[in-house]
Amino acid sequence: MKNITVFLDTNIIIDYLQNREPFSEYANKIIELCADKKIFACVSSQSVTDIFYILRKDYTVEERKNLLLGICNMFNVIGADKTMVINALENEDFSDLEDCIQSECAQIAEAEYIITRNIKDFKSAVIQPVLPEDFLKLIE
Repeated sequence: MKNITVFLDTNIIIDYLQNREPFSEYANKIIELCADKKIFACVSSQSVTDIFYILRKDYTVEERKNLLLGICNMFNVIGADKTMVINALENEDFSDLEDCIQSECAQIAEAEYIITRNIKDFKSAVIQPVLPEDFLKLIE
């Protein structure tokens, strides 16, 4: 398997951290591939802040910070700059600003795929969106 770069949508990280069934099986396999350095993954800084907020009911502030430090140490974190935000705001192909900024981050990371459970949200993305289970089949 060649070493490829992927962009992980927020839902994949949450599936992994919260062990959300039935999705966690695929998220765990993808994270394991990253940990084993078989694939290189990126996330957006926006995902980090969103995850911190989403996990607030299940984890203390300290626990969330530690979980997210682990994520940041494992993945490259891409932040949206002013140009990327303006591009997203001017992009008429996306109806959801957050998804468009995720797409912008995936492009900056030169990802080959956006791994997400919400393919329809990325139908206008330059980078090909792929379901986690389909991605795992692609790289077998």
